[in-house]
Amino acid sequence: MYPSCVLFLCLSPLLFGQKAHLIPAEPVRMPGVGDSNSPLHWNREGRLVLFNSDGTPMRMEGDDQFTLGEPLRLNFPRETAWIESTWTEGDGVVYTWYHHEQILDCGELPPLSMPKIGAAVSRDDGHTFEDLGIVLSAGHEPNCAAQNGFFAGGHGDFTVVLDREHRYFYFHYSAYGGDVSTQGVAMARMAFEDRDQPVGAVWKYAAEGWIEPGVGGETRPIFPAAVSWAEPNAEAFWGASVHWNTHLNQWVMLLNHTCCFAGWPQEGVYISYSPDLADPSLWSQPAMLVNHGGWYPQVMGLGPGETDKVAGREARFYMHGVSEWTIVFE
Repeated sequence: MYPSCVLFLCLSPLLFGQKAHLIPAEPVRMPGVGDSNSPLHWNREGRLVLFNSDGTPMRMEGDDQFTLGEPLRLNFPRETAWIESTWTEGDGVVYTWYHHEQILDCGELPPLSMPKIGAAVSRDDGHTFEDLGIVLSAGHEPNCAAQNGFFAGGHGDFTVVLDREHRYFYFHYSAYGGDVSTQGVAMARMAFEDRDQPVGAVWKYAAEGWIEPGVGGETRPIFPAAVSWAEPNAEAFWGASVHWNTHLNQWVMLLNHTCCFAGWPQEGVYISYSPDLADPSLWSQPAMLVNHGGWYPQVMGLGPGETDKVAGREARFYMHGVSEWTIVFE
């Protein structure tokens, strides 16, 4: 079992010298529906652009995260998609990665989907997109008898971040199917120079390194599931949100954790730290940050140029598109 806290807000244990705590703050809500990780970037006009998704991505912008305008629904090239990560140099070209679902034909069983992860690019700061294809998918067959209520397997609910050396994009994704030993939060990576032609260029981390193909390859989770997603009482981490913390000089991962009951309940929000994405074994054992709480925790930096991908000592902490807290890293 994982540690729990009596109070809703709690301190994470000291891990490699880091800790984080939450302070109540004036509430702020994302303008759209935050039904996934919600990436943001600064554009060449100095405006902050945010994407929310609820099966159809939405775009909004403002002077900062507190002054975002009304969401504009996008004509995204894939139906039933959630934009979960972005990267740009601020030149109007925005690379995005999306979670894609299609309902399976499960006969008389309840409908489920088997998500995949795809890539797209925008040449006009996120107003229109070109689909670059599916880059991460599971090699197992759908399990229509899965009882988690949503997925018959697949890969989704993820974050993509570029390393500090601009060598690789690292995917931290949720693996929902196959044998329980292959379920949990896993990693893959793609060389920076392959960003315009990503299909076949993403490699999953496995026992011998980054050797398994992104499409159909085997998965070795860094945080394995304790109880299979096929069971109603699944116990697993999922939905990683990752940023580089300039105060800690470390990578920080926030995780959802479901446990022990049917209906995909949120047992808590957890936090992990790593000095180097190239070695997945360096991620610290997740420690509880919030007891119960809501899905899709993420950090949004407050300083100049900070986003969901880079933050400092103090940032805003969001769950399901709502922030009522400042998060402080020590």
